[in-house]
Amino acid sequence: MHMLSPKTPGWLDWYQDPSSPELRLPAGTVDTHCHVFGPQAEFGFAPERKYTPCDGGKDDLFALRDHLGIARNVIVQATCHGADNSAMVDAVRAAGGRARGIATVRPDIGEAELRELDAAGVRGVRFNFVRRLVDASPKEALRTIARKIAPLGWHIVLYFESADLPELADFFGSLPAPLVVDHMGRPDVTQPVDGPEFGGFLRFVERHDVWVKVTCPERLSVTGPAALDGERHAYTDVVPFGRRVVEEFPDRVLWGTDWPHPNLTDHMPDDGLLVDHVRHVAVTEDQRRRLLVANPMRLYWPGDDA
Repeated sequence: MHMLSPKTPGWLDWYQDPSSPELRLPAGTVDTHCHVFGPQAEFGFAPERKYTPCDGGKDDLFALRDHLGIARNVIVQATCHGADNSAMVDAVRAAGGRARGIATVRPDIGEAELRELDAAGVRGVRFNFVRRLVDASPKEALRTIARKIAPLGWHIVLYFESADLPELADFFGSLPAPLVVDHMGRPDVTQPVDGPEFGGFLRFVERHDVWVKVTCPERLSVTGPAALDGERHAYTDVVPFGRRVVEEFPDRVLWGTDWPHPNLTDHMPDDGLLVDHVRHVAVTEDQRRRLLVANPMRLYWPGDDA
């Protein structure tokens, strides 16, 4: 039994009663970006964490999966758990083959531990460069990790702020593993979609064959979740950015919910509404099939056509 810590003041809990989306997700849809928080009594949080969240364990995640019509999950290690991947691995194992994991590891990790994670269903590591969430991301340490995971065929998930990409792009491009970028590189959606900042991101993606998660409109939006004319059309200022990525890189885009939505301060999104957002960025059935099924299956379950 762990000593329980109170939630961070002002912490927004995940939406307990998500709506049913109008969009019928294609069979086999994969949520490639979600997390588990504890439960804290079973899986304690890291002493060095920047926040203490509410509980959001595997049972809650799987209930949301089934409610939304999602088939599989990719569970990304939450920063509140540091490099202790126990909660994430437990959730992946409990999914019975319907989940994969993305771990956080330290440079001194050994081959035996990496192979144990691989056997459990882990397929990548996450490198976090968002300064408010981590104290530092030393490049040489991350390079060491990249060299260790490369023989396993894992990939590297990158989380960064768009303004920091110019100084990080050469380092990212030098890493010896495939790259997956969270949340479209967190663009400033008040800038033009065809402007220099987002254009630079698109050139980076093209140059390095990067995969892109078209995720988290609720984090990027300035206009917010307000619907237009009573329709389920929210986060409209993010739509042009997501649509551009889907159109330019149809075979390297991924989607996810980001449940249970850590560190939001403005509002907590309705996950049913986030599903309906997909139809505005992937406007054809073929685009949605690639985004939601074909691409994530190729990356996380290669050779599995189920």
